Amino acid sequence: MLNSLCPMTANPHATDRTESLERGVPRHVAIIMDGNGRWAETRGLDISDGHHAGYENIRRVVADFSNRGVRFLTLYAFSTENWNRPESEVNGILGLAIAVIAHETRELHQSGVRIRHLGRVDRLSPELRDQLEQAVRLTKDNVGLTLGIAFDYGGRAEIAQAARRMVEDGVAANEVDEQKFNEYLYTSGMPDVDLLIRTGGDFRISNFLLWQTAYAEFYSSETWWPDFHGEHIDRAFSAFKDRNRRFGKRI
Repeated sequence: MLNSLCPMTANPHATDRTESLERGVPRHVAIIMDGNGRWAETRGLDISDGHHAGYENIRRVVADFSNRGVRFLTLYAFSTENWNRPESEVNGILGLAIAVIAHETRELHQSGVRIRHLGRVDRLSPELRDQLEQAVRLTKDNVGLTLGIAFDYGGRAEIAQAARRMVEDGVAANEVDEQKFNEYLYTSGMPDVDLLIRTGGDFRISNFLLWQTAYAEFYSSETWWPDFHGEHIDRAFSAFKDRNRRFGKRI
């Protein structure tokens, strides 16, 4: 989950995009994990209990998507705007993130999952940053599902940072194209998103992977994030298979 400050080469173990899509399986799924607070409120629980339940669901979801043949899964865990939430809630999320990463990384590693962090690291506590770095280092050579954790992530900020870094590196104007720009994004080396899922019933992309979702299929689920797994993923896949993905072409 370490911030990708250096361009990365394409993932050598990734399956062929065309083959994956022909089987009706999205190669890269991204999820806006929404509804933790509402899940807790309906149960008379504290919002921190909702966030805890949401993190517990990550383990199930990673296994579900891996078993279905997805090679890249990116989860929107904490946005650049989430810092504006009440301090007690933010501190609870950050503390929970440290505990979850420390507890889950070893098991994910044993399952062959490769972890990447997408987002800023300079505003994170030394302890959280250290946990992220360790997770990335431990799993960097794994060849199973690549799990992207978007933590302190914002799509506009990512694009602006990529532009700044290109200028700093002296990239000439005539060298700038989509492929070159991709190399400077947090997701360098990862394919574009095929399926973007939002739980909790809303229809906003909330500044998430603005560049990478240009031709993603969008699926909104009424189910709150802590309960989104199993059959709910099957429904999302079924909807994806029914889409006619033309990519701007007339078919």
